[in-house]
Amino acid sequence: MKPETFDIIRQTVPLLEQHGEQLADCFYKNMFRNNPEVNVFFNPAHQQSGAQQHALATTICAYARHIDNPSELRQAFEVIFHKHVSLGIKPEHYPIVGNNLLLTLREVLGEAAAPAKVIESWTEAYGVLAGIFIDREDDLYQQQQSKHGWNGFKAFTLIRRHSESSNITSFYLRPTDNKPLKAYLPGQYITLKVQLADGSQAMRNYSLSSAPREDYFRISVKKHAGELPDHPGGVVSNRLHDNVQVGEQLLLAPPIGNFILRLPEAVNRPLVFIAGGVGITPLLAMLHSGLAHEPERSFTLIQLARNNNVLPFYEELSVLAHTYPNFQWHIRLSQSTGFQSQYLIDSEGYIDKALLERLVPEPEANYYLCGPAAMIQTTMTILKERGVDSSSIAAEFFGPSQSLTD
Repeated sequence: MKPETFDIIRQTVPLLEQHGEQLADCFYKNMFRNNPEVNVFFNPAHQQSGAQQHALATTICAYARHIDNPSELRQAFEVIFHKHVSLGIKPEHYPIVGNNLLLTLREVLGEAAAPAKVIESWTEAYGVLAGIFIDREDDLYQQQQSKHGWNGFKAFTLIRRHSESSNITSFYLRPTDNKPLKAYLPGQYITLKVQLADGSQAMRNYSLSSAPREDYFRISVKKHAGELPDHPGGVVSNRLHDNVQVGEQLLLAPPIGNFILRLPEAVNRPLVFIAGGVGITPLLAMLHSGLAHEPERSFTLIQLARNNNVLPFYEELSVLAHTYPNFQWHIRLSQSTGFQSQYLIDSEGYIDKALLERLVPEPEANYYLCGPAAMIQTTMTILKERGVDSSSIAAEFFGPSQSLTD
């Protein structure tokens, strides 16, 4: 980029911070109107909640702040790279985003704040950013093809359904061509494409919830029922729960994702997994693999749920707890049940410092967190207070990436 481009982009940071959410909201409205073919890549629920707009706004601001050295954002960008590949974002989609982004800058900021020189600089800066994304995503597509044998979507047959709780069902999916599956990395997810009742298509990411196998993938899906009028139920999760039966075919893209199990070299370093609700799914795959490969290592799972009705995988985790002496499993429910259930519940409440100090007296460990954003933020604060370095914490929540907000 030209030297003056760096200065101009940096000068726009205050404006982007002031108008970021408005810019993002206007951008998506423009793009969905001008290029409706990209609608399939987006989850309407994230648009309605504002999460998608917030994620875009923070990404644009972060890029502007680091315009002279975008490599500092590499780790945060990596999450987005994987997400794009999971959905099939290709080089031809980037001009669509760029054109609508520049249109929105002019529309929201106006001529005074965004004269031709600013638009010209952002055109150049976006071209550089798009190049970074295209190159890295091309690498990931090639890795998928090399490791798993396909890109895009492939037919799988549903061979089994199993209820894990009142709102979570596991779906066992075998390749329709019966070719053996290659091992994925525990913690990764697949993308499912389904046709809805109105004929439109939708794509959703679902974590693989078992250890890798050659014969099937297992995903465990929470049914989003839509409890409030302004929060409609999840169209894909409801279709899976209510309509998809054994024997039907579904389209899946290969495993992807960088929230994965990394076993430390030191076998005496414990691993701690903290799961909220359906956030247990990628952690369960990690637990199965980690325990099988290194049973001598200390593993702790803190499983958080609202009540025993929505507590998933109790029987499966009970088997692990009885099989592996070094596996410590603690269930905490936020709603009182009176302990009148078939489940042995360990405590009530939310995640807190006292619980972590009791279960993990020595904080030197590697931590994996997955669940609602509020749970993750609370846990991260507790771990920081206990002196845990951020490099020892891996976290994922389900929704648009907000990792650029710091």
